[in-house]
This record gives sequence, C-alpha cells and structure tokens, in this order.
Amino acid sequence: MTDFFFYGTLSHPPLLQIVLGRAVQLEPAFLPGFRVARARDHVFPLLQTMAGAEAQGVLARGLSADDVARLDFYEAGFAFDTRDLPVTVAGHPPDGFMARVYLARDGQWQAAEDWALSEWQATHGALVTATARDVMALYGQQPAERVLQRYPQMLVRGASTLRAKAGGPVSLRHAAGPDDIRVKARQMPYARFFAVEEYDLQFRRFDGGFSPVVNRAVFVSGDAVTVLPYDAARDRVLVIEQFRPGPYVRGDAQPWSVEAIAGRIDAGETPEQAAQREAVEEAGLTLGPLLAVGGYYPSPAAKGEYLYSYVALTDLPDGIEGVFGVEGEAEDIRGHLIPFARLMALVASGEVNNAPLLITALWLQRERDRLRAAFAGPA
Repeated sequence: MTDFFFYGTLSHPPLLQIVLGRAVQLEPAFLPGFRVARARDHVFPLLQTMAGAEAQGVLARGLSADDVARLDFYEAGFAFDTRDLPVTVAGHPPDGFMARVYLARDGQWQAAEDWALSEWQATHGALVTATARDVMALYGQQPAERVLQRYPQMLVRGASTLRAKAGGPVSLRHAAGPDDIRVKARQMPYARFFAVEEYDLQFRRFDGGFSPVVNRAVFVSGDAVTVLPYDAARDRVLVIEQFRPGPYVRGDAQPWSVEAIAGRIDAGETPEQAAQREAVEEAGLTLGPLLAVGGYYPSPAAKGEYLYSYVALTDLPDGIEGVFGVEGEAEDIRGHLIPFARLMALVASGEVNNAPLLITALWLQRERDRLRAAFAGPA
C-alpha cells in the first residue's frame, strides 16, 4: 500500500475518483520546502522548491498497486514522475512521514505565478474532469506519452461533453433515463487528432425491453461552428473554398468544397467566440451580429460531432475576398464574394453539397426579406 500527497488538480475529488475508478478518503496535508506554481502557458500546477514555503494539499493513504498504476498513467501523460518526500499531517509529529509526490520532469515545464485550487476548480475543474474520462479510457490501450500529444484535442472533446449534458427539448422523442443504455465494453482503436470509440452496448427498446448487445463505432471530433457572413444592404454573402479529404477519399472528382466559414470550438471558447476567431483566420473578417441558425448532429449514426451554425450580419464591400488560412496548418482557403441569388443557384445545381452551408442558405432564404427590411428601416 502507498500513501500519496496531491497538491494540484488531483486534490479535486471528482477528478481523482475518475482517475482511480473509485472514491478515496482525503485529509489535509502540507509539503515543506515547496510552493505550488502554475505551469507557464498551461492551467495545471507543478511544485517548485522554495526555502520556507509550504505546499498545501491532501493525503490519500493506502492506495493499491492498481491505484498507483492508474495514477502513473494519468500523470505520465503530463510528464510527471514520483518521489517519496516528507509531508506534514495534522495530529502527527512535525517532522511528518514519507508520501509519494508527483514532480515535473526536469525541463518539461516552467513555473509561473502561484496556483490556487479554488480558482482552477471555478474556471477549469469541470472541463478537466470531463476530459479525464477520455484519458482514462485509454488506460491499457495507449501509452501515456501519446495521450499527452492528444490532450489539447481531448479538451475540445471534454468541452463538447459539458455542452451536451444540457440535452435538448423532449416533446416527441423518448425521454432517456439514466438506465436506458447499458455499456458492456468501450475501446478506442484509433486516437490521434481525431478518435474512434467503439462500444458494446444495449439500449432501451420502445417495447420497454433491451436490445441485444450490439457493437457501434463513433468518429469523435468535438463540437464545431459554422458562420455565413451576409451583407443585408448589398444582398450578398461570403463563402469559402478549400480542398477536403472526405470527398477525395469517397472518390469525388471535385474534392474542393464551397462552404461557410467553419472550425472546431476550442476548450474554453463559446461557439460565438469560435465563430469570430474562425472568420478572422479563414476570411480576414470581423463579423457583425451573429444570428443562430440551429444546432445539429450532421451524421448521428456514425459521428459524435455537433455543429452550431450562424449567419453574421457583416459589411462586405468589394475586394475583401482573398486567400487565407492558419500558417503551419497547411490551410489554403479562398474566399468568394457572391450575390445571394448566386448562392441559391449553387445550392440548386448541387455545387454546394455540404450540410452546414445547405442548411444555412435555406435558413437565410426564409429570413432574408425580414433582415433586409430591418436594415432598410422604416419606409
């Protein structure tokens, strides 16, 4: 059995429970000679030696070999190793006793300002805890170093999970309960920038019983946003064009796609903030007011992706189109400034053949007269 001193994110009981797969008793403890600092450019902490300082944390006693293996997997993903150090616990002699502590590997991270658990819990606790479920799903399947490489994308998935917990209206469809899906096994056979999750599960049937155990795979890419800039005064839109591997792999002879501006919603962003950021990156535009078109699953049988689509009322003068993209991501994105009538002709001809732009164009067709009248003002 092993005693552990936790000073950072693992002091958050919901996170520790996910990492260990069970709840454990924690008690206040201190580590003399160290301070808890934020890792520069990150939100997690590390220990930095400092004479006279005392790092505050918690002690978990009597952890099993399996507990230690799970902890090592989670922490190794952040390039942390362990050392046995003397800690102080209330009610014990002041010299304390030895407990295992996670320390950052030399040169891996740089220390910044003091780190506070309460501030982290308020700003990042829910996100990191949700992401830990995905991290620990890879335990025994992927090496910890590969998890570290994927962690920024896993945070995107964690943020998507938090947004999804709100659910949606239930007036016609089945109102799902906590026992309506029984997961027998979960695997992640592919995990890089995107991931594939595979489940053996049963689901509640409409007759009240359960389905047989079925195998289902889902492509996991996180939530995304699309936005179509529309100039109501000039009655025109800006669309973008870029090469897309999906049509190419399908065998499409024309794998360049005409689309709305789009991109992943980063961890810590709202969909609206992501739309504004992507408009700058992909079209050099500062958007006007965002109008929600809808939120939807483009292919719920096989993908966990959820899209938030918008129309943005934006000034689109002549000459603003160009070629844009984020340097280092091999993006080559060309803008097209076209009349609304041309957009609908492209929809009718099939040249616009991706769901977000189709849905957004039809929404704008329905709302266009209202938006133009509002821009024109009273007669």
